[in-house]
Amino acid sequence: MHKKRKIINDPVYGFITVGDPLELEIIAHPYFQRLRRISQMGFAHLVYPGSVHSRFHHSLGAYHLMSNALNELKTKGIEITTAEELGAKIAILLHDIGHGPFSHTLESELIKGISHETISLQLMELLNKKFDGQLKIAIDIFKNQYHKKFLSQLVSGQLDMDRMDYLTRDSFFTGVSEGVIGYDRILKMLTVHNGELMVEEKGIYSIEKFLVARRLMYWQVYLHKTVLGAEMMLIKIVQRARELAAKGEQVFAASPALDFFLKHSQITKEIETNLSLFCNMDDYDVLCSIKNWMTHSDKILSLLCQMLVNRNLLKVKLQVQPFDNSLLATKRKKIATQLAITEEEANYFLITGHATNTTYNPIDERIHILFKDESVKDISEVDNALIQQQLVSAVKKHYICFLKTD
Repeated sequence: MHKKRKIINDPVYGFITVGDPLELEIIAHPYFQRLRRISQMGFAHLVYPGSVHSRFHHSLGAYHLMSNALNELKTKGIEITTAEELGAKIAILLHDIGHGPFSHTLESELIKGISHETISLQLMELLNKKFDGQLKIAIDIFKNQYHKKFLSQLVSGQLDMDRMDYLTRDSFFTGVSEGVIGYDRILKMLTVHNGELMVEEKGIYSIEKFLVARRLMYWQVYLHKTVLGAEMMLIKIVQRARELAAKGEQVFAASPALDFFLKHSQITKEIETNLSLFCNMDDYDVLCSIKNWMTHSDKILSLLCQMLVNRNLLKVKLQVQPFDNSLLATKRKKIATQLAITEEEANYFLITGHATNTTYNPIDERIHILFKDESVKDISEVDNALIQQQLVSAVKKHYICFLKTD
C-alpha cells in the first residue's frame, strides 16, 4: 500500500511534496494552520503591494529547502538516519509556530519578556505529547542539543533554511530583485566536516551574494522607512489601548484572546497555561480591533487607528547621527498644539529610535569554507573576499517618526 502524500503547489519552488503521515498531521493541526493568518512581512504590503504571503507559506518553503539540503548531504555520503531526517524537517516546519500577531513588531509588546522561539518550543512540547513523543529528535535539534550539530545549523544558523527561504520568498513577493539568492546552488555546495555545516570552496561567490542580498533586503524592505513608520504606529496603538484600559476606560479588543493579552502583558511565567488562548490570536484580531477603535471616544487611539487603516502614516526620517533634542521639542510642541493634546500625549505621534543591521556577524556564528585540501577558513578570511571588515561591522541608523503638521 502506498504511503499517503500531499503535493502543494508553491509559486516560488513549484511543487512541494510532503510524504510523512506525521508531517501531514502536524500541518493539519490548528496550531500550524493559524500561520495562514499571520503575515510573513507585517506592513511591508503598504510599500510592496505583493508582499501578502504568510508564515504558513514560509514554513512550507523552509521545509522544502530542508528536504533538498538533507538529500544533497546524503548523496555526499553524510550519514543521516530516517528518524533524523524527519526530526530536522519537523523542526524547520515548526520553527515559527510561536509567532504572535504581526510577528516581530508586537513580539515584545503583546507579551513582554518572552521570545517567539520560547513559545515555539513550548508548542512543540505540547505537540510532542499529543503525538506520543514522536517529536523528541525535532525538539533536540531545535534546542541545538542533538549530537549532530549540522542538523541544528540547518534549522538555525548563518546558512539556515529559514533565512534561505525568507530571502527567496520575500524578494519574489515584493519584486525586489536585489534579494534574489542562488538558493539551489548554495544547497548543492553544502557539506559537513568534523560534524559542522560548511560550504565547499566552489560556493564562495554564492555565499557572498547571499550575505549582500540579506543586507540589501534589510534596508530596502524590512527596515524601509514607511514600513518602520507603520510598525511604530501599531506599537503605539497597543500601548494607548493598554494605557486607557489600565485607567479603567472601556477598551475592548475584537476577540477574547487579544483582550486577555492586552490587559495581561506581564504573564511570562503563565504563558504555558495560556498557550491555547495565545494560539487563538492572529493578525485578524489586531486588524479588526484597530478598525473598531477608529470610532473610540479617545482622540489619540481613534486618530492612530484611522491613520493606519487609511495609510495616512507618520512621516519618517533616517540618519546616521541621533536627532537633536531641540528639533524633537519643537516638533512635540507643534503636534500638541495642532491636535490640542498635552506634550506628553504628543509622544504617541513622535517616535524616535534606531535600527541596526549587520551583513555578517562572525560572533553570531561563522560561515566556514571547506577547501579541497581539507583546510577550513571563515568566509571573511578568504583571499579576495567581498565580505571583509567593513561588512562585519554593524550599520546603525537613527529614525524619527512624526505627524506632519501644518
